[in-house]
Amino acid sequence: MIVRKQQADDYEAIRHVYTEAFRRPRFRRPQNPGCVPPEVGLFEALWEARETIPELSFTALTRGAVIGHVTASKATVATDPVVAVGPIGVLPDHQGTGIGSALMRALLAAADGTDVPLIVLLGAPQFYSRFGFRPAKVLGVISPEPEWGDGFQARPLTAYTESVAGPFQYASAFLS
Repeated sequence: MIVRKQQADDYEAIRHVYTEAFRRPRFRRPQNPGCVPPEVGLFEALWEARETIPELSFTALTRGAVIGHVTASKATVATDPVVAVGPIGVLPDHQGTGIGSALMRALLAAADGTDVPLIVLLGAPQFYSRFGFRPAKVLGVISPEPEWGDGFQARPLTAYTESVAGPFQYASAFLS
C-alpha cells in the first residue's frame, strides 16, 4: 500500500471510495435511487468549493488502484484557521487492515509540519482517541451542534496554544 497526497485526477476514484465505504441500506429509498451516501455529497461540495486542503488530504493505493481517502478541509475556531477532517473512508474489502489509520497518521504528520494549531472531527471517540483526539470542549472549542457531545473532537498540534478556543465553524460546503 502507498499513501500519497491527493491529486487532482483522483476525484472519481475518491468519490467511488466514499460511495462504497458509506453505502448503507437506509439510503436505499425512492427519494435516493442511486443510494448516494451523504458523505459523497459532502466530499463533492468541498471539492467543488475548493475548500479541501490538498496538501493535507491523502489517498491510499494498492496496485495503482485507489482504496482509501481522507479529506482535510478549511475550518475556524473563533478567528483561528484550523483543519476539519472528514470524510475518511476505505473500500469495504480493505476495511480493518489499518488503511484508515495510515491515512489519519499521514494527515496528522503533514499538518503538524505546518502552522495549523488544531485538527477537529466528528467521530467515534473509541477510534480517534488512539490518534490523540479528545472531546473538543476540553480544549475550549465549542461545537456547532451541542448534541454531538464527546463525538466532536479535537487534537492539538505543535502550533497549538490555549488561545485557540471558541466557536468552531466548518467550511461553507458543510452547510449545504
